Amino acid sequence: MDTRRIPVRHDLAAEHLRGQVDVGNFVEGKLMVVGASMINLARNADPDANLATQLLYGEGFTVYDEITDMGLAWGQSERDGYVGYVSAAGLTDPLEGRIEQVSALSALVFSEPDFKSQLLGSYSLGCRVAVEGEENGYARLGEGIYTPLVNLAPVAVDFVSVAEKFIGSPYLWGGRSYFGLDCSGLVQVALQAVGVDAPRDADMQEAELGTAVVGPMQRGDLVFWDGHVGVMRDGENLLHANVHHMAVVSEPLADVTARAEGKITATRRL
Repeated sequence: MDTRRIPVRHDLAAEHLRGQVDVGNFVEGKLMVVGASMINLARNADPDANLATQLLYGEGFTVYDEITDMGLAWGQSERDGYVGYVSAAGLTDPLEGRIEQVSALSALVFSEPDFKSQLLGSYSLGCRVAVEGEENGYARLGEGIYTPLVNLAPVAVDFVSVAEKFIGSPYLWGGRSYFGLDCSGLVQVALQAVGVDAPRDADMQEAELGTAVVGPMQRGDLVFWDGHVGVMRDGENLLHANVHHMAVVSEPLADVTARAEGKITATRRL
């Protein structure tokens, strides 16, 4: 049982798991959404726990338990099913109305529909926002909250083009935004941007995405090692977020293979 995507602990579980797991309490859960630009998810309720993944603004999160003295909520990501602990203060009620997805790498948010107005912050690619109206080429996301409509424009159907936007972004274990992301985060965010659901971790992606590649590699093929994944830009060059460069880079697959400690475990075509 892979508890990364099954909401069960030693003391409670989601109601839909009743009869499947042996715990004392079952909870229906309450759907919330991320109300901050992004929040971190950890697998344990420990201040020193490693980052497992991140949830972006507007993504759903079903809460099954709250640890009030620690300010944490335990539950499951609606986007990819990942289970863990997040800051309860980073959650809010579900969005309503016209929901759009941010397609820009970074969507700046202003206090007025004017690029000279006060900068309030930004949303990363993949964030989901509620649009209340349009004004002067801007989307109104709330009282005194605007972002250019171009930031919400549909993206190209080529997910590799989306992944290429992240070249130069720093490597961050568990990251899912232009501020920092890891190898599987890059693949997941790029695929989700073009409407393709993808699991969170590299081993999940290897097991669940596409079919085995037969013959020469081509643009969009996924290459897997033990604990690592990259996407081919063409027949020779791999795009990947990696620790060696501590960034998202494009380089010859042959160079990555020569540097890797292990052999390629799979190549998959979507």
